[in-house]
Amino acid sequence: MIRSALMTVMTAAAQKAGRGLKRDLGEIENLQVSIKGPGDFVTAADKRAEKVLFEELSRARPGYGFIMEEGGVVEGTDKSHTWHIDPLDGTTNFLHGLPVFAISIALVRDEQIVAGLIFNPATDEMYVTEKGQGAFLNNTRLRVAARRNLAESLIGCGIPPLARAKHHPVFRAEFGALLAVAGNMRRLGSAALDLASVAAGRFDGYWERNIHSWDVAAGILLVREAGGFVSTADGKDDVLDGGSIVAGNEYIHRNMLATLRQAH
Repeated sequence: MIRSALMTVMTAAAQKAGRGLKRDLGEIENLQVSIKGPGDFVTAADKRAEKVLFEELSRARPGYGFIMEEGGVVEGTDKSHTWHIDPLDGTTNFLHGLPVFAISIALVRDEQIVAGLIFNPATDEMYVTEKGQGAFLNNTRLRVAARRNLAESLIGCGIPPLARAKHHPVFRAEFGALLAVAGNMRRLGSAALDLASVAAGRFDGYWERNIHSWDVAAGILLVREAGGFVSTADGKDDVLDGGSIVAGNEYIHRNMLATLRQAH
C-alpha cells in the first residue's frame, strides 16, 4: 500500500464517503418493493457521497479545483491541481442492490494524472496508485495479466444504456468484432472497476466509448502503473478527455485496437 500524505488524504475521504454508501446500499432492498422505487434515494446517496468527498478533500488541500460527475466544475485558486471525482460509479448496479460500484478519485497536476484511488465500499477493496509508485489492491502490488492472445482473454466492456440508444450501432459492431476473436466478454457496470480489474489481471482488456474523465482518470493511472497500456479507441494518448478508452497489456491492447478498427 502507498502511505504518502496525499494517499492518506484520499483514502480517508473515500472511506468516509464509502461508509455512507454502504449504509445506503442496505436500504435498497426495501425500496425495490416500494411504489416510488429507489431512484430518488440513489440520487440522494450519490450527492451525499460527493458532498463528503468535496468537503474532505477541500479541507485537506485548499485551493485545488474539482471536476465532479454531479457537481460539475469548481474552479480552484490553485490552477495546477484538479480532483476528478465520481462518487458512485456503477449507479445502476447500486440502484438494483448489486454490490458492484465504486468511488473514484484522481488528482491531476498540470494535465498529468499523479494519483488515483478506486474504492468499492461493499467489498472493502481499495485500489490505489501514485505516479512512479506502482499500483496496489489493499496491500497487494498489482500487475496486468500476461496473456498475449485475444482467444485466451477475458475482455471487459461498457454497454450504452437505453438513454444512449444512438450509440448502440457502433457498440454492436465493435462488440461483434471482439466477440468473434476474444475468449469471452464481461460487463461489470462500472468503468472504474473495469479498469481496476485490468490492473489486477482479472480482465485482460477493456474498452468503452462515451465516458468522462471522472469515470476513468484513476483507472488510467492504475493500469499504467500496473504495467499496462491505455489509449483512446483511436489509439491516441489523450484518454482523459478523449471520450473513449482501450486498456490491456501491450499485446492485448494492440490487438484490441486493430480489431476495433476492423469493426468499422
